[in-house]
Amino acid sequence: MAGYEYVSPEQLAGFDKYKYSAVDTNPLSLYVMHPFWNTIVKVFPTWLAPNLITFSGFLLVVFNFLLMAYFDPDFYASAPGHKHVPDWVWIVVGILNFVAYTLDGVDGKQARRTNSSTPLGELFDHGLDSWSCVYFVVTVYSIFGRGSTGVSVFVLYLLLWVVLFSFILSHWEKYNTGILFLPWGYDISQVTISFVYIVTAVVGVEAWYEPFLFNFLYRDLFTSMIIGCALCVTLPMSLLNFFRSYKNNTLKHNSVYEAVVPLFSPCLLFILSTAWILWSPSDILELHPRVFYFMVGTAFANSTCQLIVCQMSSTRCPTLNWLLVPLFLVVLVVNLGVASYIESILLYTLTTAFTLAHIHYGVRVVSNLQQNWFNLGLINGTNKCLRVERRQWKILKRK
Repeated sequence: MAGYEYVSPEQLAGFDKYKYSAVDTNPLSLYVMHPFWNTIVKVFPTWLAPNLITFSGFLLVVFNFLLMAYFDPDFYASAPGHKHVPDWVWIVVGILNFVAYTLDGVDGKQARRTNSSTPLGELFDHGLDSWSCVYFVVTVYSIFGRGSTGVSVFVLYLLLWVVLFSFILSHWEKYNTGILFLPWGYDISQVTISFVYIVTAVVGVEAWYEPFLFNFLYRDLFTSMIIGCALCVTLPMSLLNFFRSYKNNTLKHNSVYEAVVPLFSPCLLFILSTAWILWSPSDILELHPRVFYFMVGTAFANSTCQLIVCQMSSTRCPTLNWLLVPLFLVVLVVNLGVASYIESILLYTLTTAFTLAHIHYGVRVVSNLQQNWFNLGLINGTNKCLRVERRQWKILKRK
């Protein structure tokens, strides 16, 4: 596996022709965040690599996830009668979440500022964003947590999938239209959640126990905002952009089958993981919710990265992700009935395998692209030298 090439020669050729095309119509992004990011990016030295900014923001999101996992391992910390997360932790998480969001906004500006924009930078950015979805959602869950005043782990599982499908819709759009329509929900959610973290530190988690309006609780508001944003904003806008491209005859894939192929793996992942939850003899989601969320989010990120590679290289997306094979086998075994500790071992083993496989995929894809562009640089450099030598030879002949 160490030398396995995930990027085909056809995809490498496609990347060489790739040009970035994106549309951002979000008022918050256009009139507030972009002016803010334009100011912030000037603080960074020009020698600072954009990809390092991207990776630093991702690490902050991961750190928040791990920090909250330490203080709230089973999502009961915000429930009545349990030891709450210290106030300073909420402040740290809120600040770091906003910093990570800011870094995600300035990395592209740094690339343009230093004239170092490359398809690899975009792939690196969006690939890490796809993995950040699970870290972000699971960390937010600790605000309400489980218990009588919180949200059940199964409802959070469904909300996680709402966020995951909302994310992949943007790249499904680009796969079919060639244009990345940046979703409105991302900027609004990042600013709102960063603010809510800080508010939680000030007022305490007990404040979220009270009704927001009549008998409408804050946890219901949390759930409604995620579902409402997906159904009323993200999905309609995605379908509208797809329809406009269809009317203008600019779709890159004319058949219905080819257009929806990128959604096969995420949908099958949802079916298999849900089947595992429903058939679990030990109620695996109640037992290990954080690990199960992470397993699902990592497998999803791998499928999304494959889609991003294909849409950037203008190649066909694979029908199924091979990571779904071991998941399918585990679901079959679970359906036959296994002991609680065996099922837990299967979950942890599968999660470890998915994580290592996804990291390996990311490292190899980056390595393949870097090597290809290095070789192209050598070829272009050689061709340039040959052209110079030919001109010099013609001058000598004239003399």
